[in-house]
Amino acid sequence: MNHLVTIGDLSRDRIEGLLDLAAELDQPEKKHALSHLLRGYVVATMFFEASTRTRLSFESAALRLGAGVVGFAEADTTSTKKGETLEDTVRMCMAYGDVLVLRHPEIGSAARAAKVASVPVVNGGDGANEHPTQTLVDLYTIRKAFGKVDGLRIAFVGDLLYGRTVHSLLAALAKYTNITATLVGPKSLALPESHRRHATLHGIDLRDADRLEDAIPEVDLVYMTRIQKERFPPGAADVGGSYRLDAKMLGAAKKELRVLHPLPRVDEIATDVDATPHALYFPQAANGVPVRQAVLLSVLGVKP
Repeated sequence: MNHLVTIGDLSRDRIEGLLDLAAELDQPEKKHALSHLLRGYVVATMFFEASTRTRLSFESAALRLGAGVVGFAEADTTSTKKGETLEDTVRMCMAYGDVLVLRHPEIGSAARAAKVASVPVVNGGDGANEHPTQTLVDLYTIRKAFGKVDGLRIAFVGDLLYGRTVHSLLAALAKYTNITATLVGPKSLALPESHRRHATLHGIDLRDADRLEDAIPEVDLVYMTRIQKERFPPGAADVGGSYRLDAKMLGAAKKELRVLHPLPRVDEIATDVDATPHALYFPQAANGVPVRQAVLLSVLGVKP
């Protein structure tokens, strides 16, 4: 079964193949010319957690490829509220869809779904664990901006403990060469040791910085993240606003530096950054459509 549960499911060659396919689909003349590719297929979006970009870009990707879409956007509208297990919900949804896109607050939920599903399962985010399709969007955006991924210096900023997009992107970057990753964030939200070990073992040069200002002049890319208060244990200290990027701070940046953010932002990127040539987070979000088109075609085994 062709699931996408973790970025570890993908070799570098397959990642590059998906990015190449996304680039092929991401042509103006293709935007309204692909609706035959998934005609007759149905994509089931199972979102037990809030989402804007992931859910809507998957639905847009499906519709632009000609597929139908069914699903739900919050757990309270499903039989989970009556006590139905995730596994049973998956068993029902696979009767209605040819591929399941699952977002769930529990770590390992996508793997659980894949064990019982007879159709492909795509992980749209499982708790604080991983978000593999966001990583593909990130890599696609990076490759468009720099023409490469190898050799880049990246600052990861903010919530590195619960930031599943950081976990997945670091795991993917471990498949590339000569990557330097500078970690900037509060000690209470530091990158989990298991992810640090994996990155180091696979050749990523990991560095730590206390201040974002110190990292900016040295890096090619700043990857900002939101402080994910919804995942904090009861009584945890609020560190929101501790790591914030504004346009003045970018005065020390290289001309080519780009700022990414998986969004939504709260207060970690000032709005005055939006008008700078460094801001790439809104095009990054738009890239979700061709990348997720490529994912859907891939897991369903359909060639354009």
